[in-house]
Amino acid sequence: MNITILGAGAWGTALAITLAERHRVLLWGRNEGTMRDAAARRENTAYLPGFRLPDSLTLSADLDAAVAHVAAPNDALLIVASPVAGLRPLLMRLQGNPIPNLVWMCKGFEERTRLLPHQIAREILGGELSVGALSGPSFAQEVARGLPCALVIASDSAALRERVVDAVHGRNIRVYSTDDMVGVEVGGAVKNILAIATGIIDGLGLGFNARAALITRGLAEITRLGVALGGRAETFMGLAGMGDLLLTCTGDLSRNRQVGLGLAQGKKLDAIVTELGHVAEGVRCAREVRVLALERGVEMPISNAVARVLFDGDSPQEMVTRLLSRDPRGEAV
Repeated sequence: MNITILGAGAWGTALAITLAERHRVLLWGRNEGTMRDAAARRENTAYLPGFRLPDSLTLSADLDAAVAHVAAPNDALLIVASPVAGLRPLLMRLQGNPIPNLVWMCKGFEERTRLLPHQIAREILGGELSVGALSGPSFAQEVARGLPCALVIASDSAALRERVVDAVHGRNIRVYSTDDMVGVEVGGAVKNILAIATGIIDGLGLGFNARAALITRGLAEITRLGVALGGRAETFMGLAGMGDLLLTCTGDLSRNRQVGLGLAQGKKLDAIVTELGHVAEGVRCAREVRVLALERGVEMPISNAVARVLFDGDSPQEMVTRLLSRDPRGEAV
């Protein structure tokens, strides 16, 4: 199968390394110098250092060539591996091209519009195109190393789900499928905010009991918002909900968790983001989810408390006090 991956960050590169063992894969990046260097070194030193790029993997900064690589829709797959902020401009550049089956791996709500990725795609490319979200608990470094992981493909199109399973499922990656795009995308977005909260809890040394309580109640928040937006409650018990939440909250490879740990140490947000050198989607997402929850009348105390730390000047200690001082209630979601 011909596969083009648009976005040569850590995740796009890791997936390209894995899929190049079985498919004809082209990895596109917008920085010509970076892609030229990666092709010469056979290593993406900018975003995924330490992992050799297979000789069979084609690297390019030519978007036309990347799209032409998947011009035959019956045997092709186009995967977008950009951050949410880059999805709209990238899809706008694709307008007018014969786009085949389209899948993205970005997680979050778009700033200001508060749209999910599938809503952005429909707005720009229309409603007839087969599109889907590939999500689940997965760190790029572990995927590149060939360690086991499980993902989920969400799409309204059964044919697209089958194509993605054919392309990605195998060796050390299992792929499950669902038609609940809203649920999968909400789970992938909001878990990043909860990972910041968990990083704060751990950074303050509040213990495993507090961590378990926060993750559990955080899952309840994700479910409330997801159902309000049209997702199904059972989706949040799966890979894109509970699975991704557990990984992002507890794994030290999580950039969002690192943001929380830095905040607990008294570091400024700008300094933390600069040190990371990569996008931490939970920071952008927290502002949009706070507004969205208010608009929809959804109670999300943990997400709101994180937003207050990020944007309103609350300290991490004040976040904890605020959450612990809430009135008691029943546990039902």
